[in-house]
Amino acid sequence: MPSPKLSRLELRIMDVIWSHGPCSVRDVQESFPEESRPAYTTVHTIVSRLEAKKAVRKTKKVSNAHIYEATITRGSAQTHMLDDFVRLFGGRMQPLMAHLIEAGQLTLEDIQAAEKLLREKSKTGKKAP
Repeated sequence: MPSPKLSRLELRIMDVIWSHGPCSVRDVQESFPEESRPAYTTVHTIVSRLEAKKAVRKTKKVSNAHIYEATITRGSAQTHMLDDFVRLFGGRMQPLMAHLIEAGQLTLEDIQAAEKLLREKSKTGKKAP
C-alpha cells in the first residue's frame, strides 16, 4: 500500500511513534517540548486523521487510553515525500543538487555515496532510487 500524504504536524507525530514505538495520544503530546507542545485535543485530532489515512492503528486499550502503532515505515513516508518533491522540479535533480551544494547542505561525502549507489545500480541494471 502506498504511503499517504502527510502534513508537517502529522510527520512530527509519526516521528514520535516511529521513534518511541506504540504509544498513547498523551505520550505523543508529552514528547513535544513544553514551549511548542500542541494541545492534547490537537494531537488527538491528528492521530485520528492518521488512523483514517491508515498510517497508524489502534493496537490495544490501557485503561481509557488507546495505544497506536505505525502501519507505515519512516522510509516509505520519506520516499513518498521525496517523489512529490522531485516532481516539483519536473523530475530533474540537477537544479536541486546545485542549490544544495551552493547552500552547503550537500557534502563531498554525500556525492561520493550517491556515486557509489549509482555504480551499484548500473551494475544490477536497476534504476537508482
